[in-house]
Amino acid sequence: MEMTSVAAVCWGLVFWEREGGFYASVSGPETRTGTAPVPEGASFVGIEFAVGTSLRAVPTASLVNSGVELPDVTRRTFRLDGARWETPGPDDAEALVGRLVRAGAVVRDPLVAEARRGHRPTVSARTVERRFRAATGLTQGAVRQIERAREAAVLLAAGAPVSEVVTGLGYFDEPHLARALCRYVGRTARQLRDGGGGAIGLDLHQATTS
Repeated sequence: MEMTSVAAVCWGLVFWEREGGFYASVSGPETRTGTAPVPEGASFVGIEFAVGTSLRAVPTASLVNSGVELPDVTRRTFRLDGARWETPGPDDAEALVGRLVRAGAVVRDPLVAEARRGHRPTVSARTVERRFRAATGLTQGAVRQIERAREAAVLLAAGAPVSEVVTGLGYFDEPHLARALCRYVGRTARQLRDGGGGAIGLDLHQATTS
């Protein structure tokens, strides 16, 4: 089975079990849509990390449109950053994130958070862009485009008229929106409204905020 993967600005940890085997990987940001296999009978736990966080041991830029499978995964533990950690279940993800942060395995660049909030840092725009790209693997412009397309997909799936989505999210016109959906989401506006196109790696029923 396959599903449509959607462009994403965050990296994450993914754990899955299939036929008695246990696996884990670090997934990277995705700059375009694609297809992803979904093994039959597998169960998954995923953790998505905020933009601006990164793994101390793995540069986020090296994960873009890619990923790294982690070694020595068992039902109870996995190896990351030279240490063993408890393999999380659906209710343990937040606790694992806290342990990774406290141990310094996951780090955060506060300058990225400032830029995301629209604050004007005291450093130059070039420095902000360089550190943003180092922390996220993406430019600020790419992050904005991907997030806008994902929001457009959710709005269209909820029944919002195309013209309102174009105006509300600042697209030039409907063809501009259509190109963004094709590149980042892998769906047309009609498919999103009608629920067509098969499985997709995006929660189309999530709440949106203005």
